[in-house]
Amino acid sequence: MSLRIALAQFDFPVGAVSRNAERIAAMIAEARDEYGADIVMFPELALSGYPPEDLLLRPSFLRDCSDAIGAMAAAATGIVAVVGWPQAAGSVVYNAASVLQDGKVAQTYRKRELPNYAVFDERRYFDVDPDREDCVFEVKGVPVGLIICEDLWFAEPIASTVRNGAQLVLVPNASPFERDKHAQRDALLAQRVHETGAAIAYLNAVGGQDAVVFDGASVVADGDGAVHPAAAAFTDQWLVVDYDDATRRFAPVQWMDDGAESRDALAWRAIVRGIQDYCGKNGFQKTWLGLSGGIDSSMVLALAVDALGAGNVTAVRLPSRYTAELSNDLADEQCKALGVKMITIPIEKPFQGYLDALAEVFADKAVDVTEENLQSRARGAMLMALANKLGGLLLTTGNKSEYAVGYATIYGDMCGGYAPIKDIYKTEVFALCRWRNTVGGAPVIPPGVISRPPSAELRDNQKDEDSLPPYDVLDAILLRHIDQEQSRDEIVRAGFDAAIVDRMLRLVRISEWKRHQAAPGPKVSRRAFGRERRYPITNGYSA
Repeated sequence: MSLRIALAQFDFPVGAVSRNAERIAAMIAEARDEYGADIVMFPELALSGYPPEDLLLRPSFLRDCSDAIGAMAAAATGIVAVVGWPQAAGSVVYNAASVLQDGKVAQTYRKRELPNYAVFDERRYFDVDPDREDCVFEVKGVPVGLIICEDLWFAEPIASTVRNGAQLVLVPNASPFERDKHAQRDALLAQRVHETGAAIAYLNAVGGQDAVVFDGASVVADGDGAVHPAAAAFTDQWLVVDYDDATRRFAPVQWMDDGAESRDALAWRAIVRGIQDYCGKNGFQKTWLGLSGGIDSSMVLALAVDALGAGNVTAVRLPSRYTAELSNDLADEQCKALGVKMITIPIEKPFQGYLDALAEVFADKAVDVTEENLQSRARGAMLMALANKLGGLLLTTGNKSEYAVGYATIYGDMCGGYAPIKDIYKTEVFALCRWRNTVGGAPVIPPGVISRPPSAELRDNQKDEDSLPPYDVLDAILLRHIDQEQSRDEIVRAGFDAAIVDRMLRLVRISEWKRHQAAPGPKVSRRAFGRERRYPITNGYSA
């Protein structure tokens, strides 16, 4: 027997219950009528969007979801639909997926394994059903099983489902992107198939949601262990496969994959999708950013243009008395190359106004970082004023290295509503800029930007390395400490200078308060700042 399965790798926005319900009902009909599908599957919590967070604490939200799933069931005639939703049962809520068949809810499966690490916080909201049962149902005589996302990472849920007769297992997911995760997923699928002999259809959500981006990259694995090429990442698309129950193998009918996409390409596309969806879902058509002629703002400009088009991006050049002419020239060169409108507003007048206003109070104080920060804050105020008056979202341009050690000015260059590269270390910024210049024809980041030494240009002849170790050293320390959770002693034993390690880890520790006030930005690493790394601001632990 052959089954045709349609996987809806699409974005279902958080909280948009009525719109999602209408769309899912229409897509059930589309899968049946246009693709001839016997089964259509939607991502984890597609009805509510993922993650719905504290919306799940609102009884009215849960009622709306319950009403919607009942109404959607009526659309499931001549096809079986699997739809994820938050199911309230008395005082508890389950992360559930319902099997809609013959115009009604035939079965509902409740997720067994609730992730509570990294960006996940499911145990805050969901319960595990102590009387849980496996979900196995027949479609054209083929026994089909259902588990949800994290269940696949444990051996027992799928093993139990197969013991109860399933030969094909459907897995709806909401698994955020991070670098190198695709290979991990493929290995897991191959392992579960080897353990059970079941074929697996793995559907992942796609799209940006605040500080996470879901990559899609859905995949199917045959019952003999062969894992098919993943679907194109960050792309909304129908994926259609035929499943042969005699061989337990899939044959693609409609399946666009990425080919051999590089690690850098996927990271770049993750950020682009994050910008697109953060702007689109929050009602912003246009963006602003301060363009300094340095590599960080140049990268953000290129990302914004890729995401929204040059006509929806405005760059603002904000030169000071310390800005090198080369910086102005490079900013101008990039805007002309990309077709981006640029505004130039010198900050000398507001900066001098601050100095004059504070002159009496600061009379007996030497010039220090305070005056440097005033320049950055003058720029931040200007940029926010432009976005407020003329409309649009201000993008901030700080990278992960700067956010880690506090080499950024709160209420200055940290101003903005979205931080596209806050999870990209400085060395990765250089690498991604070099990669981007190799695709799509002419360079989008001037080579002169990439080759010049980084500088904040807040005093004469300033270089970042006046205050920080070389970025290859700094980022290696930060990667070990932040992403890998290594202690001070472990980092020193790895060969790093103890004095440098002590100084950098202290900066990480005392900069937590800034990060708590930072704009959200897309997660691309194993351990991003924000909801994934929640250290206390007041913290006496220094090991």
